[in-house]
Amino acid sequence: MNLFNVYPRFDIPITAAKGVYVYDDKNQKYLDLYGGHGVISIGHNHPHYVKRLKQQMEKISFYSNSVVMPIQEELAGLLSKQCGYSDYSLFLCNSGAEANENALKLASFYTNKRKIVSFKNSFHGRTAAALNITDNLSLSAPINHNNFPVEFIELNNKVQLLNSLKNEDVAAVIIEGIQGVGGLDSPTNDFLKYVSSCCDQYGALLIVDEVQSGYCRSGKFFAHQHSGVKADIITVAKGMGNGFPVAGIIIHPKIEAKYGMLGTTFGGNYLACAASIAVLEIIENEALLDNVRLVSDYVKNELATIKSISKIKGEGLMLGIELEATIKDLQKELLYNYKIFTGSANNPNVLRILPPLTITIKEIQMFIKALKMILK
Repeated sequence: MNLFNVYPRFDIPITAAKGVYVYDDKNQKYLDLYGGHGVISIGHNHPHYVKRLKQQMEKISFYSNSVVMPIQEELAGLLSKQCGYSDYSLFLCNSGAEANENALKLASFYTNKRKIVSFKNSFHGRTAAALNITDNLSLSAPINHNNFPVEFIELNNKVQLLNSLKNEDVAAVIIEGIQGVGGLDSPTNDFLKYVSSCCDQYGALLIVDEVQSGYCRSGKFFAHQHSGVKADIITVAKGMGNGFPVAGIIIHPKIEAKYGMLGTTFGGNYLACAASIAVLEIIENEALLDNVRLVSDYVKNELATIKSISKIKGEGLMLGIELEATIKDLQKELLYNYKIFTGSANNPNVLRILPPLTITIKEIQMFIKALKMILK
């Protein structure tokens, strides 16, 4: 049987990983500044993470949500402590797209409305409702079109936002803490405050998609917390499990849970919770938020000295390096000549940097030196 070939891939078989490095089948070492789309938060094969998963597998790996699982409560308690949403509720699922689907359902249940406001260059996933709020029609099959009314507006445009909400027919505004696939553009703090205020005024919920920008990647636990805004619903995934499939939605206490409202077979299983608990323990015990800020400041200062870089986007260790020309050749040269994995975006001029949050200044210096050599 052949694989269904839907991914453009680098012809590099990765067979092992440790810390901020991955290794191919010839044991060649690569610096991983992409982390599999920003998934690797606490480094590859962190010993505490591996230990937690092994211990859980020796007890029980899976049962459905038809039984009480204390490990879910343990995870919710740790997440509550770190993320700043202690009075909210947690629903566990499997992927970022699934989290966004459920967030939209909750908003519609709560408001009894159907319309969603999303943003140009947004990406929220590849399932039906998530595709409908993603600003890329080429990803959608005919069956996905027009599932419910969606209006796409320009990021940071207050006039368009107000015009979208003033008819009071909007269930939710969904916005990324930092746009990932779209090219690392961010809502300004002032705009996020305006979105929150308008949602309150016109009876819509504010959903913040923190699937990629959450879990300390921006230098705050969630990227939207740079603005001081509190969302009604927050979606999380990628860095939450460090590679184990897990996701969640963090839900305002005003939204009442009812049996059958949401559901999942695999969501919140024992192994997913063990992986997620390990990630939170490592974030706290190794002070990774402080490390993100330290390394980010160093990288931004070094990049500012490279004249051919036109703009540095993003926050923390979710950075976009924008050039005047396409980064396609640069990305290949970094990979094949310097053994450094990086990412791209819909904006062809943006190089996307999403390293493990454990990376040190010494480790990332290899990337800075390589960029200076290539872009001199």
